[in-house]
Amino acid sequence: MKQVAFITGGSRGIGYGIAAALAKEGFDIAINGMRPKEQVADVIEKLEALGANVLYCQGDIAATDARKEMLTSIKAHFGRLHVLVNNAGVAPKERKDILEASEESFEYVVKTNLQGPYFLTQQVANWMIAQKQEEKQFSGYIINISSISATIASVNRGEYCISKAGMSMMTLLFAARLGEHNIPVYEVRPGVISTDMTAGVQEKYDRLISEGLMVQPRWGYPEDVGKAVAALAKGYFPYSTGQTIMVEGGMTIPRL
Repeated sequence: MKQVAFITGGSRGIGYGIAAALAKEGFDIAINGMRPKEQVADVIEKLEALGANVLYCQGDIAATDARKEMLTSIKAHFGRLHVLVNNAGVAPKERKDILEASEESFEYVVKTNLQGPYFLTQQVANWMIAQKQEEKQFSGYIINISSISATIASVNRGEYCISKAGMSMMTLLFAARLGEHNIPVYEVRPGVISTDMTAGVQEKYDRLISEGLMVQPRWGYPEDVGKAVAALAKGYFPYSTGQTIMVEGGMTIPRL
């Protein structure tokens, strides 16, 4: 029986890169997104072509009822879940200086990027513990996709930085709590990744990359993140719970 992975925000960008990498590794896939199912039919077909049984769970990860419905659908369709990838995230609708940014923007970003994943992980962790009690050979993994913005300050999108810094602590908290159950929890921290979210700043980062922003002088791609997640989900780092995997081309290496 194949293992099942649930990737939030898995229908585009980094999330799709992760879903495709896991499908190639033999996982069945549940993906979450906000778009109606007919608008992601091509994504589902591509993942199915990689050999995966694919379930699409439409809904807002920030909404309590939507999270419950997603897990109910996964239980009904697959009856099991081995890997949770907390990838869904939003940027502020408007980038504003922290001296001007609104509470509404803060709440919107933090509910999607941190509060939603926190309580989804709570539910999934309890389900994984129950599965492990029923089946001794069960292996569960939780993988949080944060950002270099967890530690690199951008004063025109403070709410995003805070949400990703919070996800880093969330990783440590769940790693500490789930250690006794042998359910590793990891953080993958991407850098500048070429997706629709970064399309609007392509010219800026093309210039910065050419000027030496990264040690490896290129954009990152969703498949770079996907390969890192696949290695964790396959159990290649069993004794590294709570650790952060950097996928940023050496951008954060201190250099003179």
